[in-house]
Amino acid sequence: MSKGSTSPVSGQPAATAPPAPPRPSPGAVRLTVNGTPHTVRSSPDTPLLYVLRDELQLHGPRFGCGLGQCGACTVHLAGNAVRSCTIPISAVGDQPITTLEGLGSPDRLHPVQQAFIEEQAMQCGYCINGWIMTAAAFLAKNPNPRDAEIRTALSGLICRCGTHVRILRAVKRASAVRRA
Repeated sequence: MSKGSTSPVSGQPAATAPPAPPRPSPGAVRLTVNGTPHTVRSSPDTPLLYVLRDELQLHGPRFGCGLGQCGACTVHLAGNAVRSCTIPISAVGDQPITTLEGLGSPDRLHPVQQAFIEEQAMQCGYCINGWIMTAAAFLAKNPNPRDAEIRTALSGLICRCGTHVRILRAVKRASAVRRA
């Protein structure tokens, strides 16, 4: 109804809806990623994956399923392997985040990264972030795992190329290197 019109039901002047309040601009959220503090301007419900990739330009974690089921987006949150596509940045708090880029460096690879190279454990490489990050978190807590424990720890990850045997060899190799 236009301004000054009457309600067809009551004959009374029509009430106009108040204007919608302005949307608050996204607040600043502080994150520590790979040891470096960052301030990002994203909505608190933005998935961590989007912030890592789009705002911080980190491309280790990848978008796979968006449901936390494939593992391509895995990062470490306070040392635990988590799916960054399902975690809003508001849930991170002050917990440190480590991505594949922060796990090792080109000059000094993490033992899991080195083992994956030596075992040629990747084919297309799209999912490899999830496997490496999950394996690194697992080996940090269980440095001398049995084969069944490795399989269980990695059971939530998907590799469509079928390099699972090489991946298992790489995790065992990294375990042996860490113990040496």
